[in-house]
Amino acid sequence: MTILVTGARGHVGAAVLDGLLAAGATVRASSRTPRPGEFPCGAEVVRADLADPSTFPEALADVRTVFLYAHPATATEFAAAARKAGVEHVVLLSSGSVLAADAATNPIAAQHRAAERALDDAGLGRTFVRPGYFATNSLRWRSIRTDRVLRTAFPDAITAPVHERDIAAVAVHALLDEPRNAAYPVLGAGPVTIRDQVAAIAEALGEPVRLAEIDVDTYRADLLTQLPGPIVDRLLQAGGSVPQLPAEVAVDAVTGLLGRPALTFADWARDHAADFR
Repeated sequence: MTILVTGARGHVGAAVLDGLLAAGATVRASSRTPRPGEFPCGAEVVRADLADPSTFPEALADVRTVFLYAHPATATEFAAAARKAGVEHVVLLSSGSVLAADAATNPIAAQHRAAERALDDAGLGRTFVRPGYFATNSLRWRSIRTDRVLRTAFPDAITAPVHERDIAAVAVHALLDEPRNAAYPVLGAGPVTIRDQVAAIAEALGEPVRLAEIDVDTYRADLLTQLPGPIVDRLLQAGGSVPQLPAEVAVDAVTGLLGRPALTFADWARDHAADFR
């Protein structure tokens, strides 16, 4: 049985690919522009662009299971192509935002809901992996790499960063072992302030990293170079914090599925220390 991994060059997709190969699965890795030698030995490689439905049939030929990034603009076309190809199970990288109290007005939740709905409407077997705030968002802190400083208006804002290895491990479990039509929140080890995240990166680097508090207007201008305006506005309205999910749905799947605690931000910082050097 061949498993297609879309976006296999991304942080999560690459970890899914590694996990499947380690388990001995037959894997087809895809990216928009595959290059020779960029994927591990043992993976078949194919071009697939989730924005270009003409690439779907070749990528899906003889595939029975798919790890899929959410791309709402073509989600319906992908679901139809998967059904036509005989795909039996799609594991979708969705978002924990679909469970949030403000999901109806949250643009990120709306995008992922559309992708989830497309799979359900097509009648495909599916599993939704719904991570919270990605720890890899901290890779936007380029000033740590260049100046060993993070400038923020909200040093004590709180997020609950999720290590991409936890997301991938849950996805691999779903691809290989789990029944279909499930949904798994992946929510990280718990809330951490920006101040403590910077301290974890400094410890991983073995070097001091300064935290500089700036005014909100300057911070907003900086964020707008990295993020869409509506997301920046929501973040500023929340004082830089990412709201946590309601308690009744905030049940992390990692411990139950994998039999271990979620990885911490300190774990992530150690794994990514080279990205800040």
